[in-house]
Amino acid sequence: MSYGVDHIDLRRLAANYVDRILRGANPADLPVQVPMKYETVVNLKTARALGLDVPSSLLVRADEVIDGRALRPDLILLRCMSQSSAIWVSSDG
Repeated sequence: MSYGVDHIDLRRLAANYVDRILRGANPADLPVQVPMKYETVVNLKTARALGLDVPSSLLVRADEVIDGRALRPDLILLRCMSQSSAIWVSSDG
């Protein structure tokens, strides 16, 4: 499992700094900015290899779930409508 900054958001912050500097702003006068967006990534393949059970509540909240399984017809994709994450859940229950 990983919890860290969203690299796309981090690049936007850097681009904002570059834009201000190229427009003549003094870098010493620019405020320090910290990332505001973080992401959670769960690697189920590694969790299974370590014998760990990952709660479904964590999978639903994760921004990305790495499964490592080949697509099988007995799996269905559930999409969390409030987030852009998706998880594979067995149709067996």
